[in-house]
Amino acid sequence: MQIRVKCKCGEGKCPEWAIVELQGVVEAQPAFQDRLQNLEIGILCRPSSEQVYTFTVGYHELTGSKLALKKPLLLLQKIKHSSEADQSGDTDTQTNSSTNVELQVIGIIRHRILFKTRPKALISKPEPTMKERARALVASNRTA
Repeated sequence: MQIRVKCKCGEGKCPEWAIVELQGVVEAQPAFQDRLQNLEIGILCRPSSEQVYTFTVGYHELTGSKLALKKPLLLLQKIKHSSEADQSGDTDTQTNSSTNVELQVIGIIRHRILFKTRPKALISKPEPTMKERARALVASNRTA
């Protein structure tokens, strides 16, 4: 079987992805077991340098680093095309025909963000975002 790989984004223009690698197990609460797709579990930030990342999950904060992969990985999407024999409607030809499979490149993964240390417990609520800080600053300037 021949599998063709296509890249529509052009050479060197594929979207960059990264792998987030955590140590241990991330378990969803029973209320979310049936809705795991698109579930946000935390906030990933790059506060100061490009190599250091923080990942905040609830009241736990992890610190990780960005590492290059030895070999880049492609993110592929499988597309099935029916051959002409499938569309003709003959039952004899449908059993002998095959589906053409094509793989389309969606992105390339060159880095991983590794969180290998135990999480730090945040005693108070997580740090406010930049918008919240700006609102507090404006509110304090109005009262002064």
